[in-house]
Amino acid sequence: MKVIFACVHNAGRSQMAAAFFNLYCDSSKAQAQSAGTKPGITVHAEVLQTMKEVGIDLSQVKPQLLTDELAADAHMLITMGCGETCPMIPGLRRTDWALQDPKGQPIERVREIRDQVKNLVQNLVEELDVARVQSVSRTT
Repeated sequence: MKVIFACVHNAGRSQMAAAFFNLYCDSSKAQAQSAGTKPGITVHAEVLQTMKEVGIDLSQVKPQLLTDELAADAHMLITMGCGETCPMIPGLRRTDWALQDPKGQPIERVREIRDQVKNLVQNLVEELDVARVQSVSRTT
């Protein structure tokens, strides 16, 4: 099963979501990719910092364009609260997570957004029944 996390610039929320999804899911059952309709050049610095705080290094990740080829074998599209500018792909189950863009936000707010993304991803992994054994342990 392939899940695509998408936003406009593919430099924040969708990158966090794909990284958490791939961390928590059993790769033999599912995998995630992230993309954007107008990809940026790099992942936002504040996103790199807050993800590194939880042990995920996105420094080598580059934003990419959401193309028909990328979406061709996908099963689900999760958009990241980008409203009218969110991509639509006919035939894909689509869910929108109303998340604030972390770009330019104070680091404390970016941490909150990161934690929101993490919780949504953990719920999705459980809903899809693709979790690694003992990988989705919740902390308060």
